[in-house]
Amino acid sequence: MFEQLFERPRALARQCNGPLAEERRRYLAHCAHQQMAPRTLRGIAIYTLVIAQALRLADRPGELLTRAEIEQQADHWADRRPRPPRMKGRQLSRTRFLRYALRWLRFLGRLQRPAPPPGACADRVAAFAEALRRDKGLAPRTITDRCLAVQQFLQRLGPNHGLRDVSVAQIDQALVELVTQGGYARTTVRLLAGDLRSFFDYAEAQGWCRPGLATAIKAPRVFAHETLPAGPSWDDVRRLIATADGDRPADIRDRALLMLLAVYGLRAGEVGRLRLEDFDWGHELLTVTRGKTRHVQTYPLARPVGEAVLRYLKEVRPRSAHREVFLTCRAPFRPLRSNVLGQVVRLRLHALGAVLPHYGTHALRHACATHLLEQGLTLKEIGDHLGHRQPDTTRIYAKVDLAGLRRVADFDLGGLL
Repeated sequence: MFEQLFERPRALARQCNGPLAEERRRYLAHCAHQQMAPRTLRGIAIYTLVIAQALRLADRPGELLTRAEIEQQADHWADRRPRPPRMKGRQLSRTRFLRYALRWLRFLGRLQRPAPPPGACADRVAAFAEALRRDKGLAPRTITDRCLAVQQFLQRLGPNHGLRDVSVAQIDQALVELVTQGGYARTTVRLLAGDLRSFFDYAEAQGWCRPGLATAIKAPRVFAHETLPAGPSWDDVRRLIATADGDRPADIRDRALLMLLAVYGLRAGEVGRLRLEDFDWGHELLTVTRGKTRHVQTYPLARPVGEAVLRYLKEVRPRSAHREVFLTCRAPFRPLRSNVLGQVVRLRLHALGAVLPHYGTHALRHACATHLLEQGLTLKEIGDHLGHRQPDTTRIYAKVDLAGLRRVADFDLGGLL
């Protein structure tokens, strides 16, 4: 591997004779398998040699290294020159050393993981998470969010509070403080109250807390359909997709992403989990696994969407062992996460100058529902399209169709009024 990257004899000898040459070769082969460019591989080779020397890895076989020690050596490497370094250059050197070191040591299995801080009732929250998986069949993301909310709430009560000490008055006071002092929306606090009710209901069944605690938790009152779902207009959606009309790899990929989000109203996680086998090109069908319910739903594949995805697959998508459709544009290639999809949409919506309460992927889901309503589809049809299981989830979009409501208001009642 060194012979393919370095032509000068001195540079090649330095790499071959340096410490941990075999480990560095193995890591370079791993990076090359990730389809990294030769220039990137040369940089990795140079920095891994520097790291091996700076951290004396050959003299400490098998020893785990802490992040604090690596950061200390990164500072030393950035300050190695006697002349006063420019701050930008120093920061860049430190960042590169730290990034290369963490990735290589993690690959070698020599990076010591920090012990997670002990949380309040962590073992019982973990048992609660297992019960949600086993008995409720909830999605992993839902379980994680619910347990995190419970953990943070218990930590807010203080480290000396056991579940036996928690009272209804303490929970009510904490929820009120979140609204009055923390600036939390009532809808957010209502969701938290639901998470706490679920947890304390399980805790009561296990005999961990006072009886009747779960049923006594009161959430802030939130009126049905209190707020309207806000998304860009369909004209803005067209303009948004038009921003990805170029021939850059990122534009080709983002156009396919945006069309899936807008046309089908998919959630970010549902797009990120799409696999190559989910597209039936012969029958022009798209299969989606719903993120919340894990139900499978099949759509007819709209031709413009199919063409955008097919162009991405043929021209841009790198060859990879991953079966997910959408991958990062730069090596190491890996499936796109929900936060990356959200960033793609946010950046392009901000570039349009659209004024919205939220700029994430869910804004396109709202735009899809509103557009379908304007096209005359029933709420049942819209709910089926979006994968809603409860009619009340879709009913809120009835308030969005103000023009339709005005036509009802102008209906001739034959002089009754």
